[in-house]
Amino acid sequence: MNIVVLGAGAIGSLFGALLSKKNNVMLIGRAPHVNAIRKGSLKIEGKTQFNKKVPIMLSVNDIKNPPDLLIITVKSYDTEDALKKARKIIGSNTTILSFQNGLDNIDEIGKIVDRKQTIAGVTTHGSIFPEPGLIRHTGKGKTVFGELDGKKTERIKNIVNIFNEAGIETTISKNIVKEIWIKAIVNSSINPLTTIFQCKNGYLLENPILEKIVEKVCEESTNIANAEGLNLSFEDMFQKTREVIEDTSENYSSMLQSFKKGKKTEIESINGKIIDIGKIRGVDTLMNSILAYLVNFMAD
Repeated sequence: MNIVVLGAGAIGSLFGALLSKKNNVMLIGRAPHVNAIRKGSLKIEGKTQFNKKVPIMLSVNDIKNPPDLLIITVKSYDTEDALKKARKIIGSNTTILSFQNGLDNIDEIGKIVDRKQTIAGVTTHGSIFPEPGLIRHTGKGKTVFGELDGKKTERIKNIVNIFNEAGIETTISKNIVKEIWIKAIVNSSINPLTTIFQCKNGYLLENPILEKIVEKVCEESTNIANAEGLNLSFEDMFQKTREVIEDTSENYSSMLQSFKKGKKTEIESINGKIIDIGKIRGVDTLMNSILAYLVNFMAD
């Protein structure tokens, strides 16, 4: 399969590298990463060992033929701009896979491309980007893909098989929107707090005050999701959040990594979007509002 990964950061580079073993993969990344890989190779250490030169470009402009699969791993706030630039390589048979944090990516993609060409995915793999050309795979997890309408199509089966053949354990969800919400609830409860307190994920359970805040945020985010018709159990969501914290206890959240690098965070696509929906639905948004205010205040 011909695959383009748009946004070759930590997850994009990790999955692109694994997929490149049996597919034609082109990474699209930022200049320092591109230059490091071109001069040497793409190195992945930790749970995955990989050290090979992988095709990588600065933009889609030099891609001549539409790919079969366009994987979107850019930050949520870059989604619309990235799709506008990539529109020239999106053919009628190109499938677009949104593989991002946040709740607004599908809508952003839908501004540029027909929703019928879009599928979505979430993953619990952990990876960080210590330096250009190097990715550290900090934790193996599970990956789930799904059609937006929940159907188990031949297209989704084929893509899931390709990921499994690459060693990326992947399953099909009949309700990928629910999976996106579950990840957003977990992220809303973890990422801002680790950013505000500059700590590893595990510290949120080591500190009883922070653990209680995690619980309160998780409860509020779950209430807002349920107001949207998700029908999620708060007890299950809090247990899921605790499990993610335990499984990634030595990790720094993606939001904290962005903050430390002086980059824009995805707070608006995670907590911000939850706040917007909560206000529309008439559900309390106090905890998410406090976290979003503090993260944005720190970033100013």
